Parts: sequence; C-alpha cells; structure tokens
Amino acid sequence: MLQVARLAPTLLEEATDSVVEFLQSQIHPNGGMKDRSGESDLYYTVFGLEGLIALQSSFPEDDIRAYLLRFGDGEQLDFVHRSCLARCWACIGGQGLTQESAKTLVSRIEECRSADGGYAAEPGSESGTLYHSFLALGAYQDLGLELPNPMAILASAEALRTKDGAYANMAGMPIGTTPSTAAAITLLRQLDQPVSSEATDWLLAHTHPEGGFAAIPGLPMPDLLSTATCLHALSGMKISFEHLKEPCLDFVDTLWTGKAFCGSWEDEEQDCEYTYYALLALGHLSL
Repeated sequence: MLQVARLAPTLLEEATDSVVEFLQSQIHPNGGMKDRSGESDLYYTVFGLEGLIALQSSFPEDDIRAYLLRFGDGEQLDFVHRSCLARCWACIGGQGLTQESAKTLVSRIEECRSADGGYAAEPGSESGTLYHSFLALGAYQDLGLELPNPMAILASAEALRTKDGAYANMAGMPIGTTPSTAAAITLLRQLDQPVSSEATDWLLAHTHPEGGFAAIPGLPMPDLLSTATCLHALSGMKISFEHLKEPCLDFVDTLWTGKAFCGSWEDEEQDCEYTYYALLALGHLSL
C-alpha cells in the first residue's frame, strides 16, 4: 500500500505541500499522531506516519520511538492497537524494538486466534473476522515473523464468503461488504492463494453512480475507505478499472478540504486516516 501511496503527488501536484503540512501538524507533543479529539493514538499514528513516508516528508523519529516505547510489548493494548504498534515500529525500521518484545507482541496477538483458525477481537472466539485476520497477517509481516498455520486463516476467511461471491466481515452476516471483500482478496493474494473472479466481479459491479465505492451495495453514498481498499484489491489482481478512474477522481476531489481529506460526503472533519486513504486511492488512480 505504501509503495502505491507514494505516487499520489502525481495527481496532488501543488496540493502535496498542504497535505504534508497538515500531517506534520497532527504530530502530538508526546510523539504520537492526533486522533479527532486531539489526543495521540496508535491507530492514527499508523496513518500519519505512512502518509508522511509516502510523501517523503520528515518526522521526529526519536520522539515517535519514545512514544512507541511507552507501550512496551502491548500488554495493555487491545488487538487493533497491538497491530498498530507493530506497524508503527515497522514505519521507523524497528529501531528500538527488541526481538524479545516483538515475539511477545505477536504472542499477545496470537491469544486472539479463534477456534476456526482466524483472528478475532477477543480470546476464545469461535470464529474470526476478516478485519482482525488481515491485521494479524500484517503484524507478523511488519515484525519479520512467520505467521503460524496460514492455511487455518485461509479456511476462516473462506467461511465468510457470501452466496454472491463477496465476503462478510464476520460470521452470520448475510451480505458481503466492499472493505471485507477487498481485505479477503488482499489476504488471499498475500498468502499466494487463488482468488475467485466472482469476488473481483462483485467489486466492479458495485461502483457508486457518482464515483467511488460504497461499503455496502445500495448505500446512498460512497466512502474513501471502501474506495481506496477496493482499488487496491483490484490493482493487486491486475483487474482494469480504467473506466472508473475519472469518476473516482471526481469523488476523491469532493472530499478535499484544501488541506487534507474527509472520509465521506457526510464527514466534515479531516484526519490522518482518511488523508492516507486518499493518498492510496490517488496512487492507484495515477497509474
């Protein structure tokens, strides 16, 4: 994702400097990146750092390292923030994270392995979610460690496939969603497994009339998360979306505030997360 996001300035042009300025303004005095309330948060730190890296901008690495060290091996964090901690360490090259701490961090992630072989938010879950399984694979990759029993995570993901060929995030959901289907495609591709054309056809069939992609078919408006992840999944499968580029560009442009990006037409607040998703989308649309 980061490699593609680096291409965003091709379309941003002179607006690139404004995005850099915004992301740098989101650095909290304690070294993390600000959430929407102005407090530092590991989740937003991932997007802020990756955005700055994509735009080849500097950030106070020593301050960020000190911030990450506050969380140790992630004992006090939930699953998502443990995964974010791993990603943040990867953003600064892992300098300052001991091998012992890295192994303990993934062992805490492994505690949330579900009975079906995937990963869930809490230990002892019967079935995993695509979101948590996707994060778990990323954490192992970020820390340079091997994911145990990858075939089990694939079985968990395939169990979430819906009748129309898409993927739901969790068991019991009757229809697939765009982010979950994109995550499943990327997960399968990362593990060198074949992807059914039904999944990519489903994504292409659910473009929004005004550009972009909505989270669930039939929703009245698209969003930036769904659009960016969908484009990433299609690109990874080498599926052409040339005919969608112009309307998708128009959609992304409607979310530009002059400094950064919001997540949807109903969202009036810019942040690190959606600004990064805009960079990812623009990177793919520039190819």
